Order: sequence, then structure tokens, then C-alpha cells
Amino acid sequence: MKIKTTPLSSGIKDFTNTVLSLPVRFSDVAKASDKQAAPPAEFQVNKVAASLHPKTQTLIVENVESLTDDFKLYTLKAKNGKAAYFRAGQYLSFQAEIGSSVCTRAYSIASSPKEALNGTYRIAVKRVDDGFVSGYILDNWEKGFVITAYAPEGTFVYEPLRDAKTVIGVAGGSGITPFLSMAKAIDERTENFNLTLLYGARTEKDLAFKDELDRIAAQNGSFKVVYVLSEGKTKGFEHGFIGADLIKKYAPAGCDYSVFACGPEAMYAFLSKEVESLGLRKKFVRFEMQGVSKTAAKKAGLKNETCKVTVIDRGKETVIDGRCDETVLTAFEKAGIAVPVRCRSGECGFCRSKLVSGEVYIDDSSDYRRIADAQFGYIHPCCTFPKGDITVKIN
Repeated sequence: MKIKTTPLSSGIKDFTNTVLSLPVRFSDVAKASDKQAAPPAEFQVNKVAASLHPKTQTLIVENVESLTDDFKLYTLKAKNGKAAYFRAGQYLSFQAEIGSSVCTRAYSIASSPKEALNGTYRIAVKRVDDGFVSGYILDNWEKGFVITAYAPEGTFVYEPLRDAKTVIGVAGGSGITPFLSMAKAIDERTENFNLTLLYGARTEKDLAFKDELDRIAAQNGSFKVVYVLSEGKTKGFEHGFIGADLIKKYAPAGCDYSVFACGPEAMYAFLSKEVESLGLRKKFVRFEMQGVSKTAAKKAGLKNETCKVTVIDRGKETVIDGRCDETVLTAFEKAGIAVPVRCRSGECGFCRSKLVSGEVYIDDSSDYRRIADAQFGYIHPCCTFPKGDITVKIN
């Protein structure tokens, strides 16, 4: 193999030309005005960045629709008419002040990216047993209610370089919302892949968005929906729980496919073992973030013992109450201490903080810290449980 080299004389010539051009460049700079051409916020690239990634968005509830007994659909309109654009499958994080607590929760977007161009989002909220925020939203959000939201985020999206052309989606409960967004995006040609959705529920009346899903499937060959009921056998519906057999039944024969799943923790626990038996490459399996496992503290033997959490914020120390069976972030929220947070699953890293002293427990399933962060004592409070009194430095 021959390696092409640049003659030494050519390099010297380039250097000489550069040196000779410097006086001209300095002269041009000296002649130029030192007045700032425009504020940085007026630069077009910064305008685009601000519109796509605003620090916060003010949204107003435009409409509320009951999907099932404990499941509501909210249409949200941007106050300034400009909603940040997003990828189908992403979520919005909302900040709520409930009494003395400052809480943030993430909800997948149920509308299409195209709707955001008209300043609108749709999210669906399902009541969760002992759910502090979901209950507040369902009981208080009504038409005209003003909400603070962050820009859309999340990695539960289709990536052509990573995912197979066909995706088998597995949805349960409120986990249907990101798939509805994907189906709408496919129908509007915002996304280009084939989606076969296996949608599980207890009974037919528990299926949300059925008419909308059926309409998209009827008019677009790239989307197919299969309903799976766990209670009773009904003609036209699959029966049981979504596992390896059903996935193989509807997966394309003889070619690669991806599996995307979004639903409750119990579904994940069952499905993770089923998907493993399929022998898919790791990159073809995507489980949406679900928050910290409810059994994480129990698995570590942590009980509802109280502890003290010393919070250092810009040099100021505050001591608050915590519990060993609740995350450090929960202690922050109960005390009204606002910290940057989005996913509440340990993945996004917004709540990254320094553990100054004390011992904590982090379950492997939600430990997404960088190796260096783990080595030098940084934690994600959203998925970290105190084993006793601790000191944490935030912000």
C-alpha cells in the first residue's frame, strides 16, 4: 500500500502564506466596529435552540376528556402559541406545588409531533394507587388551569440506525400513550417504520384510544394493532398476557425486528424474561423508563425508618426528614426543596448530586450513573435510598 505524503516545500508555502495574510486580517479587525452586532438571543441559531429546548413552557388546559373511570386525556395549549417540537415517544415533565411539596412528574405525549407545530400537546393521566401527583392532577386540572412544563425529552424513540424496520410494540395501561404518538407520526409520515402494537388490558372497556387506533390501522398499512384481554375470551381479541409466543406470532418471519415496551412494573417483570427467550440482540429491545421499582427498597431490606438528610445548597445547609424506604428525591420534594429533575428513573441525570457523607442504596436496574460518578460519590437522588443519616450537596 502506498501512502501519499505532502512535500515539505508545500507545507512551508502554506505557512508562509498564512504569515503574510496576518497583517491584512489584523487591519480588517481594527477597522471593524466594536459595537455588538446583535444580542446573542437574537442570533438565528440561538432562536432555533430556544424554541426547541426552552427551559420551561407555560401550558393551559384546553380540554379534559375521560377515557376510562380513572384515566383522563388532557389537551394542553402553549400560552405563547409555540409548543416545543418533539420525537414520537418522548415525554413532558410537569412541576406541581402541592401544599408545601414541590414535585415533578413525567408523562408520555399522546399527540403527534405535527400537533406541536400548532402549539398543542395531549397527555393522558391514570390514577395510581397512593399516587400523590396523579391524584392531584385528576382532581385539580380543569379547563383554564395553568401548568409549568419542561421541554420534551426521552429516548423511547425510533432510531433507524439502531432499530429494525419493524417494531413490535407492547403496551399496558397508560403505556399506550407513546405508541399512540408513534402511530399518529407514522400516519402523518413524520416517522418511517412499521409498527405492530400488542395492546393489553383487563377487559375491552379498559382499552383507551381504541377508536383512534383502529382508524389509523384501517388507513395505514404500516400500523397494525392487536388487542389482548386478560379477563374473559372475546371474539376478535387475543387472550391472556403478552409474552414471547404472542410476539413471535405477530413478528415478521425471517428478518430482524425490535421490541418496544411501555407499561406497569408488573408487566415489565413478566415481559423481560419473555423477551430474553426470543434471543434478540440487545439493541433491538427498548423498555420505556418507569420510575424506581416499588420493590427496590424492600429488596435491600430497607424499612420505613426515619433519618436525617442534610442538604447543602450553594453553601447553605438545611436538615430535613427522610425515610430509608423512600428515595432522597422524595425527601427533597416533601420538604419543598426544588431540584432539577425530569425522568425520575435515574437515566436523564438532571438531579445528579454529590453524596458528601453517609451510606445509600441504588438498585442496579436504575443505576445509570457514569463510572466516574459512581467512583467519586455522585448520585441520582431520584433512585437513591438513604441507609441512615446522609449529607447531599445539590445544584
